[in-house]
Amino acid sequence: MSGEIPPAQPPPVPDPQQQHVHPVPWWRWRRNPLRRRTDQLQAWIALGLLLAVPLVGAAAMIVIGEAAYRHYRATSEHQAKSRHHTTAVLLHDAPQHLEPGSDEARATRYPAEVRYTDPTGRIRTGRTDVPPGLPADSTVRVWVGEEGKITEPPMTSQEIRSRSMGWSALALLSVAVTGVTAYGATILILRRRNFAAWDAQWAQTAPRWTRSP
Repeated sequence: MSGEIPPAQPPPVPDPQQQHVHPVPWWRWRRNPLRRRTDQLQAWIALGLLLAVPLVGAAAMIVIGEAAYRHYRATSEHQAKSRHHTTAVLLHDAPQHLEPGSDEARATRYPAEVRYTDPTGRIRTGRTDVPPGLPADSTVRVWVGEEGKITEPPMTSQEIRSRSMGWSALALLSVAVTGVTAYGATILILRRRNFAAWDAQWAQTAPRWTRSP
């Protein structure tokens, strides 16, 4: 039909045997008549992110890791000053393990009710984990917080290092994900721009190929 512009068709796939195919990662850097400005821009953005992500990630690991280490170290010191290590008495027999004497039994702990004295001298009762089979009136060591309740022991140096390393790894992962997301968004924007330019150029070229009846 006269005046109707046919839909744009994708370019034919070149035959690898008829031309020398350059490696995919480098074709945007080589001069050729089919290379667009957006192709070169995409290559520069990819190179920039490839260089920036490791550097920013390493810096983030150091900064976040040191900040987390200082935070957990201060928390551990506060816990050591504010928590009291005292002796508690078991009020009831602890449950027996199904396999007494086994490695699993030695590692297993059961919650049991105990009686203890808080830092103010008040007698309290609470629950803590004890080995299986421990008889009533046995003594166990517990940590008591500022409010007089049984709590966890202060963080150890190993726990401080482990948590700090976890935050460092999370910082590196966040930078990597941000870089990948930025690159994906850039490709999407450039691809839409290419399609729009392609449609505009085809609208100018197609009428010259259209034949009137």
